Amino acid sequence: MQPVDLTTVAAICADLRAHWLPARLEQVYQRDRTRIALALRTLDRRGWLRLCWHPQAAHLCIAAPPPKEPDTFTFSDQLRHQLKGLALVAIEPLAPWERALDFQFARRPGDPVRWHLYVEIMGKYSNLVLANADNLIVTAAHQVTAQQSSVRPILTGQPYEPPPALTSAVPSLEEPFERWKERISLVPNSLRRNLLKTYRGLSSSLVRTLAAAARLDAERNTDELADSDWQRLYEVWKKWLICLEKEQFQPGWTENGYTVLGWDSIEPVEDLQTLVDTYYSDRLNRQSFQQLRHQLTQKVSNALTKLQVKRQTFLDKLQQSGDADLFRQQADLLMAHLHEWQPGMKAIELADFETGEPVKLTLDPEKNAVQNAQHLYKRHQKLRRAKDAVKPLLADTEAEIHYLQQVDSALSQLDDYRHPGDLIALEEIRDELVEQNYLSLPQHRSRNSDGEDNFYHYRTPNGFEVLIGRNNRQNDLLSFRIAGDYDLWFHTQEIPGSHVLLRLNPGAVPDETDLQFTANLAAYYSRARESDAAPVIYAEPKFVYKPKGAKPGMAIYKHETVIWGNPGAVEEMKG
Repeated sequence: MQPVDLTTVAAICADLRAHWLPARLEQVYQRDRTRIALALRTLDRRGWLRLCWHPQAAHLCIAAPPPKEPDTFTFSDQLRHQLKGLALVAIEPLAPWERALDFQFARRPGDPVRWHLYVEIMGKYSNLVLANADNLIVTAAHQVTAQQSSVRPILTGQPYEPPPALTSAVPSLEEPFERWKERISLVPNSLRRNLLKTYRGLSSSLVRTLAAAARLDAERNTDELADSDWQRLYEVWKKWLICLEKEQFQPGWTENGYTVLGWDSIEPVEDLQTLVDTYYSDRLNRQSFQQLRHQLTQKVSNALTKLQVKRQTFLDKLQQSGDADLFRQQADLLMAHLHEWQPGMKAIELADFETGEPVKLTLDPEKNAVQNAQHLYKRHQKLRRAKDAVKPLLADTEAEIHYLQQVDSALSQLDDYRHPGDLIALEEIRDELVEQNYLSLPQHRSRNSDGEDNFYHYRTPNGFEVLIGRNNRQNDLLSFRIAGDYDLWFHTQEIPGSHVLLRLNPGAVPDETDLQFTANLAAYYSRARESDAAPVIYAEPKFVYKPKGAKPGMAIYKHETVIWGNPGAVEEMKG
């Protein structure tokens, strides 16, 4: 992930000063443990300033509005209490060539500064610190005790101290070429390493950009550079410093990330804030998606494994219970032939009632014939009771396995992050598993599901809309709230998969191509995706029911029609 370097911070701050100062702070919202948003209003606009202290993605930018979910974090509550209603009047660097900023708040522009919100964009050491007019720390996003850092503890009530000053040289337009070259080439090493070690304010991505602009390889050894190479690099170096000094930035996308200088841009971007918001939101979402998907997949897989063992145990007990009638028949046989029993017998052969074939019974020599028969009757009763007890337990286990297979099918469809809706769908699965007690997350906050449309959308050959659920919550929403009287409901037959809804207007009649198209989608978004074909049923929504007490995503149906779906057709269409 590309870190926010000093050049990017300078570009963002220049844009904030030009368009967002002064601004009234109207609201504070913290969406997670590393991101907070400040609602700012100027005379002509309103927006959300996001401040992020994530160790791999620390950044700041004007971003999209945060989600409408409860904010239960103490840090945001403290900021809200102290800063709400005040004006953001200045954004200043704490020191030249540092990525630590001082956001200054006053009652109104021109008044004395009452609060300082220090924003430190420093990789894994990133932090937000609120200090009062006397520069005493009131709160911090991440408090650092003396045991954690003897160099710079950050504790409430203590004076705020800026990060330790860097010891490397400061880039300057006044520095002569020879002196600049001597600093970098003093100890032979790769150009990238020597630049990063010699001067402050640089990052690996910036060094590679500078080298590429000078037609050089950043990993090339400094001993191998000719004078002409040094001259080209020096010209690019000065051009970079002029861009910083005059705040001439050109944001754009590169092959591997973004740039604010425009030198290696492959797609210019008009708004710098949108660029930064898009890049880091996407990277953080992708990281969260991968971590959450791994967690949920492991949890569901482990639960299914345990349930399969449990089901087999019940099946074994049922098989054993199948011998219950045999013990009763043996007891009846023994009672009918009491006269053939002799004391001390360990076994007896008697003729079967129906076939006349000899049946050998094992006896306890310490008991008489009646007592042996009673023992067989007791075994019959015990096995019959076990059978009656195991049957409902097996049914519950089978239902639970079917439910988790449905969840597993939804997870398998979310195989990679492509859109913010993918993370939303995955979070809904997590919330569902928490509600069903498969996950236990301390201080978990479920998503505020306000009916937002996050389904898969398709159009049939004749233009009818097809909606596909991405998880059990969406499946229930489709089947039992959105489905209308004229729609058709599709699902793979006896195979876990998504609920699919073919939307139809009153009087509209889908032809065979529409039905086949929808059936192909139902097969594709199921566990039969890798099959050549899969049976798919469709029915009117009024014939689709949710059993009382059933888990999310469960449905029964009647008056259905079977059609074969071809998942490969969808693969070809998407490809």
